[in-house]
Amino acid sequence: MRKIPVALQLYTLRDEVEKDFKGTLRKVADMGFDGVELAGHGGLGIKEVRDALQSCGLQAISSHVPLSHLRNDLEKILEEQLELGVKFIVCPYLTEEERDYALLITDLNAIGKRCDEAGLTLCYHHHDFEVLAEYNGRPALASILEETSVKPEFDLYWLTYAGESPTKWIERYNPPLVHLKDMTTDEERFFAELGTGGVDLDPVFASGESADIQWWIVEQDASKTSPIESVRKSMDYLKLIGLA
Repeated sequence: MRKIPVALQLYTLRDEVEKDFKGTLRKVADMGFDGVELAGHGGLGIKEVRDALQSCGLQAISSHVPLSHLRNDLEKILEEQLELGVKFIVCPYLTEEERDYALLITDLNAIGKRCDEAGLTLCYHHHDFEVLAEYNGRPALASILEETSVKPEFDLYWLTYAGESPTKWIERYNPPLVHLKDMTTDEERFFAELGTGGVDLDPVFASGESADIQWWIVEQDASKTSPIESVRKSMDYLKLIGLA
């Protein structure tokens, strides 16, 4: 089986990152993660973030950057991400005011072209609403992916939450990045540690053989226990099944 490295989306540990960015990175590295996906910099400068990552042996694989920042401050963002060695810039979420899909597609095309010129790849991270909403006669997420050059960052939890098969989306759109998440099997359908919920993970992992997935990314939006322990449980599961 092709070995796909595993990163952690640091939003999972956002409170810990704000208190102690460098110490949190060390804990992430000690768990066995290969890299991280950034969601802010814990109040540190870019050089400090870069040095902290290097000291822990972690690779900054991608950064979640709000759409408003991509629209209004793209050149600075590109400069910072290149200094960090990031390959992927990810549009992470749309506010309700930003869900004008015609305008979004136009802007993503322009932003994606500039990212490409700088040697970076623009990706789009979805939730459930882009799957459930329609634009141009199909799910808005499909229109975003088919009418732009943006690459997908699929989220297993949100695809499942919307009643979709993650594997079908992976097979169709060949994402470079995949967020690994599980979901409780009760009515709440809350976020769960990997291997403890009802998301059908096995076919997703098998798809890594045919799809050009470059990174698995562990994320848990919220936890009912310590976020650090939730991350540890998910990593232990990946180690148990031989993916980490």
